[in-house]
Amino acid sequence: QVQLVESGGGLVQAGGSLRLSCAASGLTFSRYAMGWFRQAPGKEREFVAAISWSGGTTYSGDSVKGRFTISRDNTKNTVYLQMNILKPEDTAVYYCAKETGGLGSRWSGAYDYWGQGTQVTVSA
Repeated sequence: QVQLVESGGGLVQAGGSLRLSCAASGLTFSRYAMGWFRQAPGKEREFVAAISWSGGTTYSGDSVKGRFTISRDNTKNTVYLQMNILKPEDTAVYYCAKETGGLGSRWSGAYDYWGQGTQVTVSA
């Protein structure tokens, strides 16, 4: 079965950086686009970034554009989220997800498998 396991979350000061990883198994990873979403307490799930099957096309949410970078390594079945210049408002549980297709999408409904999430906390 498909499994997505995130890692790399933690506590960081504002202005700092973190890199999240999502290791995938149980699928032909290189066929599918992958995405990152986040959810803060009391808020709806928010699109963060997505990457196409080849890594050739990426998308970023407006609130993270220029600060966060999504990438993937198809030889390691892993997708990454490099987060720089972190702000307290980036505090959330971050989820990686597998898209049903290969192109990437900002819409959460396009994703059929989700990881368990990793907590990112940014202190002021």
